Amino acid sequence: MKAMIMAAGVGSRLMPLTTDIPKPMVPIVNTPVMEYCVRLLKNHGVKEIIANTHYLPETITGYFSDGKDFGVNLRYSYEEELLGTAGGVKNNRWFLDEPFFIVSGDALTNINLTDMYKFHKEKGALATLALKPVKDVTQFGVVVTDRDYKITAFQEKPKKSEALTNLVNTGIYIFEPEIFEYIPEGFYDFGRELFPKLVELKERIYGYPTQDYWRDVGSLNVYKQANWDVLNGNYILEGIEVTSIKSEGLVKSKLSSEKVVIGKNCIIGKNSKLKNCIIWDNCIIEDNVVVEDAIIGANCIIGEGTVIKPGVVIGGGSIIGKNVVLSEGVRIEAKSRIQEEQLITSANL
Repeated sequence: MKAMIMAAGVGSRLMPLTTDIPKPMVPIVNTPVMEYCVRLLKNHGVKEIIANTHYLPETITGYFSDGKDFGVNLRYSYEEELLGTAGGVKNNRWFLDEPFFIVSGDALTNINLTDMYKFHKEKGALATLALKPVKDVTQFGVVVTDRDYKITAFQEKPKKSEALTNLVNTGIYIFEPEIFEYIPEGFYDFGRELFPKLVELKERIYGYPTQDYWRDVGSLNVYKQANWDVLNGNYILEGIEVTSIKSEGLVKSKLSSEKVVIGKNCIIGKNSKLKNCIIWDNCIIEDNVVVEDAIIGANCIIGEGTVIKPGVVIGGGSIIGKNVVLSEGVRIEAKSRIQEEQLITSANL
């Protein structure tokens, strides 16, 4: 089996965190989300992988290289102009010459790919979509199946009262190479174009329902929750060693028992209070700082006495002066400079 990881996304809903880093490289408890994808594939015997790239591709290729350190063979397909989900896959038809998986590079999941492939073969499917029941369907593509799990309809982000099921498309697929006959050249999308077309043609498109863990790490709230899920053991993946604090010798404050993630090469000064927060690599948090329920991007400096309130997100490379107060929900753009003793209340700076 081969696989393609969809890794071309910009991650606009994760801004300002993704100003200098593509969405697949956003860290979940100090490990890029795409690494979880790579290791999941390897765990199920899928070692021949290609990933499409577009936004800041060197960040991805520089980290994973040829994949050997992760136990796989990893190739890349750069898209100067985005080709859409289906178009990006067809662009790699030369590589995907046998039944293959598609996995989103921004999905945190431990779905049983072995069982999914068995289901795919038993159904004689052309395409199999992994489906997950969720409470709120309004942000997802809803999928309707018959009793044999053959897909009969799609609903794109329906109102809760109008949703025909609570099963949503996870972005994890298995295709036979025959699928390329249904995808035209150029920009083409799975959800809006290919899948409805397959249903209309009454083709062999099936839904594989799963109760396994899955989160689309596409928004700041989901990103935060994904970190807590890894920390508290709600998400476990063989081969991933979870290290929530990578700068232990440089943390001079007693940390709260609440959830805290600290990246590598960080310095945390004395008498600082950190609670429910995620701090990326290479940050300096000076003395007497309060950080609660916030996310701080890489390479930031937070001045002495500063208070960072819940919901704050600080883009990478920012310098916050002494005794600053960042009010709830404030978004600080990457590489911002905030002078000391200010109260920042605007939603974006």
